[in-house]
Amino acid sequence: MDTETLLTTTRSVRRKLDLERPVPREVIADCLRVAQQAPAAGGLLTAQRWIAVTDPEIRAEVAPLVQQAAHAAWAQYADLVDSSMFVSARHLVDHIGRVPALVIPCMPGRPPTEPAEQSSYYGSIYPAIWSFQLALRTRGLASSMCSYHIAGHEEDVAKLLGIPEGFTQIGLLAVAYSKQAEFSPAARPPVEDILSFDTWAGPRR
Repeated sequence: MDTETLLTTTRSVRRKLDLERPVPREVIADCLRVAQQAPAAGGLLTAQRWIAVTDPEIRAEVAPLVQQAAHAAWAQYADLVDSSMFVSARHLVDHIGRVPALVIPCMPGRPPTEPAEQSSYYGSIYPAIWSFQLALRTRGLASSMCSYHIAGHEEDVAKLLGIPEGFTQIGLLAVAYSKQAEFSPAARPPVEDILSFDTWAGPRR
């Protein structure tokens, strides 16, 4: 597909993941090879570590930790339980243990408290995460962030996967082949509503 189509139709896919088709390790590795070309600050790119959990038994142990954290988070948003996004998120969480690959990008150290350092820290991993998701899409796969465990169960997952002290889990990507081939651009605000030139109150065009 052309670049603009790739960028405008790569969705967060939760209900159209193929839970029966394994994702080969070499496909994950090849997508990460592409993602490594994303921009990063200084030596933070080479310090990243990624874990792809494909073993069904280990996924089954990760799943309840994600689910417990998700249900705790949802308890705060009872007014959203009927929204389409919530229903979609709940479907993914309910089936997270069956998703063929759970990919966890990690960064060295703990997140900084200073805003400027935070920008460099997260800015050195999220471009790679997005590039990884784009690379997956070009190979017929889909993904969705499902990082609930970070709040409350990060240490439990670290112990389970043998992640050493001194590394922070940035998130968890549910990765699978997509059962839907075509996606459309999502509804977004007109650019004129979110862009101004030169100053906050500057011209919109």
